[in-house]
Amino acid sequence: MGKEYTLQEAISLAIKAEKDSMDFYRRAASAATNERARKVLELLANEEVGHLKAFFDHYKGPEFGDLTSYMNSPVDTKNPTYMKLEKAIIDDMVEQKALELALVEEMACIGQYTQLSQGVVDPAVRSVFERVVKETQVHYALIESEYAHIMGMVHESDQDTFVRE
Repeated sequence: MGKEYTLQEAISLAIKAEKDSMDFYRRAASAATNERARKVLELLANEEVGHLKAFFDHYKGPEFGDLTSYMNSPVDTKNPTYMKLEKAIIDDMVEQKALELALVEEMACIGQYTQLSQGVVDPAVRSVFERVVKETQVHYALIESEYAHIMGMVHESDQDTFVRE
């Protein structure tokens, strides 16, 4: 059985996760050489900002300060996913590895936020978690599509051309 979180603990975890995701996507976008992948990563970073703001609106603690200061605070370079991204940049595999890492992280967020939302009594906060789960599922599909494109796999828009019955 997982740990039970108070409402503020759940929101705090979500805020930290969204900040880490925003930083990850911004760094990946800044290092991407493929224009299309860079735009996808920038879009994802901006959407994480929206999630961060939504959670921040419900947080009632002093831990993060104000939203702008927190968004501009230093990156958590000890975050394991961020560290893997930095290695991918050194190895010149930015787009591929960033998208692979993003798939894993987005799936983890879906699971974590789904679980956290089930314990939230406040309907306004629960709806934020549920909305972010749905948006994260869209992120996952977008990342999966871009990964297929980067890897030269058959893209869903080309399936009619390559798949015959």
